[in-house]
Amino acid sequence: MSVLTTEPDAVPGGEEPPDTGERHRLTAVTGLAALSLDAMASVAYGPEAIVLVLAGAGARGLGFTLPVTLAIAALLAVLVASYRQVIAAFPDGGGAYAVARAHLGARTGLVAAASLVLDYVLNVAVAVTAGVAALTSAFPGLYGDRLWLCLAVLALITGVNLRGIVESARAFIVPTAVFVGAIFVLIAVGLFRDHPVSTASAAGHASVVADNATTVGTLLLLKAFASGCAALTGVEAIANAVPSFRVPRSRRAQRAEIALGAVLGLMLIGLSVLIGRFHLQPVAGVTVLAQLADAALGHNAAFYIIQFATMILLALSANTSFGGLPVLLKLLARDDHAPHVFALKADRQVHRHGVLALAVVSAALLVFSGGDTNTLVPMFAIGVFVGFTIAQIGMVRHWRAERGRGWRGKALLNGGGALLTGVAAVVVTASKFTEGAWLIVLALPALVAAFEAVRRAYGRIDARLGLGLLPRAPHRERSLVIVPVSALSRLTSEALSAAASLGDEVRAVSVCAPDPEDRVRARAFARSWRDWDPGVELVRLTPERHGLGRPIAAYVRTVAAAEPGTRVTVLIPEAEPERLWQRLWQNQRGAVVAHAVRRETDAVICRLRFRL
Repeated sequence: MSVLTTEPDAVPGGEEPPDTGERHRLTAVTGLAALSLDAMASVAYGPEAIVLVLAGAGARGLGFTLPVTLAIAALLAVLVASYRQVIAAFPDGGGAYAVARAHLGARTGLVAAASLVLDYVLNVAVAVTAGVAALTSAFPGLYGDRLWLCLAVLALITGVNLRGIVESARAFIVPTAVFVGAIFVLIAVGLFRDHPVSTASAAGHASVVADNATTVGTLLLLKAFASGCAALTGVEAIANAVPSFRVPRSRRAQRAEIALGAVLGLMLIGLSVLIGRFHLQPVAGVTVLAQLADAALGHNAAFYIIQFATMILLALSANTSFGGLPVLLKLLARDDHAPHVFALKADRQVHRHGVLALAVVSAALLVFSGGDTNTLVPMFAIGVFVGFTIAQIGMVRHWRAERGRGWRGKALLNGGGALLTGVAAVVVTASKFTEGAWLIVLALPALVAAFEAVRRAYGRIDARLGLGLLPRAPHRERSLVIVPVSALSRLTSEALSAAASLGDEVRAVSVCAPDPEDRVRARAFARSWRDWDPGVELVRLTPERHGLGRPIAAYVRTVAAAEPGTRVTVLIPEAEPERLWQRLWQNQRGAVVAHAVRRETDAVICRLRFRL
């Protein structure tokens, strides 16, 4: 709909209009902290996902950890290069949705948007439950309260994001820096070790390496590759949230994207090298990252620092969704595929309704899962692979349409990336279908259908309002203002004065209930009205049943039918107390009348508030 307020257009010459809210936007560094937590935290479970699959082929299978990780790192490089181009081509954000909508059609764009929405919501739930799981592992006595802990962490992250994305970046930049620094120290020290310093963390835990090892075949490697690609979740978040950066937005976002790819790639490769160097085998109950920290640094304070930093970053990695999803919802709202309220911004460049909607849905998922990570993980990362694939295919179409310098090489790069992410999406969906992935298979088309239903609803509204057409010239009509009254007071006087200023004729309406006591009060009120003589007719309504709103609405309908061509306005006077909590003392008569008139008539409703 054209009534939707959007971002201001760029001025001629390529310069962006002045924005007084720039201080509430991200730099490349704060953008990396606010929007990369999901990707950074994935090193805690990405390498482990690879190792767990390869363990099915025994020690020989574990020897393929580094080659599989290198393949994932190559795909990461392709994705970073692709999303860097997406940022330049679509500076309004939206990532895969913007690319697909422009080059693959509206329906494909909605599929991409739905996949991203599902991924963002699941990322919040998985991140929070994983962080709390790490906490309850260290303090088992808290296990029974894990759901409440999850909801508390979610409330904390939501509160920080409601203050603005810059505030969230500042709050999370230190934990991010500590985690990344600790991982690089672990890798650097581990490269100088010939053998593990300690294996205390794995002692007493059963190995999950298969005794009856299978052969290392293509299917096993594909499954390991697809599982390890979970480490790539969050790579698209920066491209989705370009409008959250300071000017020049595209350049800052590109720098953050490149930094994310470099840091994440080095961490993944470094950890995989150490896995092979220490001949590490996955064991039940202990993470691969914990074993690596134990082997490289020893079972000391450094080991616990890494574990604590991992726990904090896993919980806070939900912030990536709070940075990306509200911007995506804003674009969907701009295109009439989501309620327009998601396009509204608060004073700190916050899409508050998007943040709150994400928090509510994520809280529902946490309650549904009981705060259990394993219930949610099978559904995680499928959506992002669908988004990756669609974005890459869309960029191939983009290069073919532009046919600029070197377009064939760029198209080949994106085409290869689309093939790899498409294979990963199919393998992950097939391998985890019975574990919960079937929910995503159903939810994806359902969400697309919901987007299209919203668009049709706005289309009907557009048609009724005649948006895009020249309306008839405005003209004056006779106006009648009806004022519900029940007693004489300053409020009554103010309401009649306001009504006389609004309309050609004013009528006061009083409702008399059928009870004898009410009839006595009504006659006394009528005598007081005659004595006061405000020059306004008092209409007394005597319904057969108790009620206030319906009798007034019925009278408005009668007047509208008897006097066609008259604009009827119902002015409802209300006293507004000095303090918010004092509203509990009010009888809410005004709200009752307004609801009945709005539901049953076409009259204009005006609520006059008299401040006490």
